[in-house]
Amino acid sequence: MKCNDLTGILEGILFGAGEAVGLNDLCRCLDKTPLEIRAAMTILSQDYQSEKRGIRLTQIKESYQLSTKPEYYDYIKEITKHKQKTGLSRAGLETLAIVAYQQPVTRIAIDEIRGVSSSSSIQRLLDRGLICDGGRLEAPGRPILYKTTQEFLKSVGFTNLKEMPEYEAFSQGIQEMFDLKTDQESKEKQEVSPVVMFSGILEQAIGEEKKQEEESH
Repeated sequence: MKCNDLTGILEGILFGAGEAVGLNDLCRCLDKTPLEIRAAMTILSQDYQSEKRGIRLTQIKESYQLSTKPEYYDYIKEITKHKQKTGLSRAGLETLAIVAYQQPVTRIAIDEIRGVSSSSSIQRLLDRGLICDGGRLEAPGRPILYKTTQEFLKSVGFTNLKEMPEYEAFSQGIQEMFDLKTDQESKEKQEVSPVVMFSGILEQAIGEEKKQEEESH
């Protein structure tokens, strides 16, 4: 593997992870020595030091992470402020449902449940203040654990997490119990993923809360 290939692979891993990745994990995954990984990270860091780049490589002890350069924070705040005015996507609602039931939960665990990457959805939920950093998992790389916030409870009309519908009830997959707005080919009961079911309820609740806010202004 050429050095340029290694730096490209490392960049892709860090971007896809969306959080700090440990040196040992990188060595194991790529079958490289710590010296080789550090050398490639030095090249990557130097590349990001260009004034034309908006990303930087940060090192936290024996872990590496991609982050935005501080001088561009104001621009990021503006775009996230605009995004906060819009509703959540289906992917965002599904991710929020998983965090609500599995919290505290890592991004990797969320990805495994959804079957696709959830990095952008998690960032959107963080920007909206619906989830937050709930600590670190005591595992290699110490991944971030996510949990819901008081803003989440306010958005869905709950006073505490105990008011959430029982997960076992969702697991039965009886869609008619919750009056979800999904297409049905017949009036018969259909098996529906618990995550999809709860995301449907979240969509209605958050949409109603947003409507009330707009009417109050």
